[in-house]
This record gives sequence, C-alpha cells and structure tokens, in this order.
Amino acid sequence: MFSHMTENGDLTMVDVGDKEQTQRLAMARGEIILSAKTLDLLLEKALPKGDVLATAKVAGIMAAKRTSELIPLCHTLNLSYVDLRFTVDVQRLRIIIDSEIRCTGQTGAEMEALMAVQVAALTIYDMCKAVQKDIVVGPCRLMHKSGGRGGTYEAISDDDHPTDDPVE
Repeated sequence: MFSHMTENGDLTMVDVGDKEQTQRLAMARGEIILSAKTLDLLLEKALPKGDVLATAKVAGIMAAKRTSELIPLCHTLNLSYVDLRFTVDVQRLRIIIDSEIRCTGQTGAEMEALMAVQVAALTIYDMCKAVQKDIVVGPCRLMHKSGGRGGTYEAISDDDHPTDDPVE
C-alpha cells in the first residue's frame, strides 16, 4: 500500500505522530545555464532587475519555509536553518545552486531543500529573461539527507551525472 493512500484508495496525509523527533538535514543541488553575455551581466550586477543572486537566495529561503503550502500532503516543518549557496562556473556558463535545510522533527526536509533550489533557479530565470529567453533550468536533485528511520542518503558525485553542454 502507498503511504499517502487509505485502504479505500483515498488520499491521506501520512501520520507521523508516533515517529521520534530527530535532527534532520537535507541538501539539494541544481543549476541554471546562461549565455556568456547574461552571465557577464549577472556578475557585473548590471541586469535590469538588480542583484540576481541576493534576490534568488531570499526567494529560495522563502520557498523552503512555504513548501507545505505548495506540495499536497507535505507536512509543515519548523525549520531551524535554511541556506542557499551559489557557485558560478564561468567555463560551463552555469550557476550551481546548493541548499541546506535543518530542523528537528518527525519527517525529513528533502522537499524543502528541493523547493529552495527550484525557486532560486526560477528567480534567476525571471531576473535574466529580459536579456535572454533560452535560459536552461538544469537538473535538480537531493544530495544528502540524514535523520530519522530512513538513515543517511548520500548522492553519488556530480562527475557521475554530467550535464548537457552549456548554451552557446
């Protein structure tokens, strides 16, 4: 039986009330691929909408905090820490977005980590679309999760999951 379905096949929120509260950590990674021109404008903070990465960080944090409002049947978590980090890869014309979410709770924070990365990427897209329409929001995946009965998950390295060539 699926965890979000009753015996009758109705959708239900999973009851985590009997689960032990543990320290939870979830980390996700995604990327966005830009043209050389757009990336240069972003680095020079010369895009029309302002400081792209600062805005994307705030958007990602806000998204993590509101994940349960957007994902059906997702539990509300009391997040103790949310951070996003951006690595600009000038050679491959991409920005790598890493999120880190911490909380103490009865269920994990994987959805919050993924949501933070996705909304940060979409914010970058929104702030750059005036100068480039063919921006690519790339792969996004869970990199790490720990805490709870499921134990620890660690993704294989990025070298084992190459991305497509950047947009020329």
